[in-house]
Amino acid sequence: MFSIHTFRESGFDIIALKDGESGVQVEIIPAHSAMLHAFRIPHDGQLLNVIDNYSSLDDYRENLPEYFKSAKLSPYACRIPGGTYQWEDREYTIQKAIAPGSCIHGLLYDAAFTVKTQQADESGALLVLEHHYDGSDDGYPFPYGCEVQYRLEEEQQLHIITTIRNLSGKAMPLMDGWHPYFTTGTPVDELELQFASEQIVEFNAQLVPTGKVLPYNRFTGFTSLAGIELDNSFLLDFSAHHALCTLRDPMKKVIIAFHPDNAYPVLQLYIPPHRRSIAIENLTGVPNAFNNGMGLVTLMAGESRRFNTRIAALAY
Repeated sequence: MFSIHTFRESGFDIIALKDGESGVQVEIIPAHSAMLHAFRIPHDGQLLNVIDNYSSLDDYRENLPEYFKSAKLSPYACRIPGGTYQWEDREYTIQKAIAPGSCIHGLLYDAAFTVKTQQADESGALLVLEHHYDGSDDGYPFPYGCEVQYRLEEEQQLHIITTIRNLSGKAMPLMDGWHPYFTTGTPVDELELQFASEQIVEFNAQLVPTGKVLPYNRFTGFTSLAGIELDNSFLLDFSAHHALCTLRDPMKKVIIAFHPDNAYPVLQLYIPPHRRSIAIENLTGVPNAFNNGMGLVTLMAGESRRFNTRIAALAY
């Protein structure tokens, strides 16, 4: 039987979804960008959290601008140089920035979400959160609703659905994503990665796409991450008949498998300098999509769009 309970820890108000049979527990912090705080799975008689999270509210406040751990990336993900873009023959400049001119990861990465639905039964536990953006940033004057669903299901699977509804009365540009970091407690250099892509997006020195896509097949089979630097976008091949991305710890025998639907055609990978975790991000488009158009979504007035991904984490 699945269940839902709430608790307060390290300054955070947390909602936990639990599978009573397997012991798996997923923890979400609505007040901080609908943040996924934990995905705890059975391992060697204990629970292993495969999410690299913030240890406390103070840690969150200090390090959010650097890591954006598990932040909801909306209405754009990654970077827009100078925050400036063209839309329907007008130029807009986003005001919200982590530093002057540094507009990255959207407008909701620190937004509070409210609880819309909590529900648990024999088949799963569901939490639905929502946030209404009011269009107050002059660089994005398009009110919209953002709903995030977390559903813990059988076989240690977490289904995450984002629904965006355009409330602005006119067409709006949109890019959706999410910024979780994954860890098994093992250094990244001892992990292996595989993903279904043979195309990498070319970046310039500022990590902004040039508009070109290049061949790349290094990770079509499981490959050690030892010494590999990653801060890149890859275009997924949805013809693959297995998980589109899998992170494997051969020492602890843990795998984390990712199953985005075709609303998320871009896989963004980032290994931070500390190399204790890896960001595996499902995105609708590439960095600077508001300017280069690569994966940009146009959402008409009153229209809604859903973006789905599923993650399975287990010991083998």
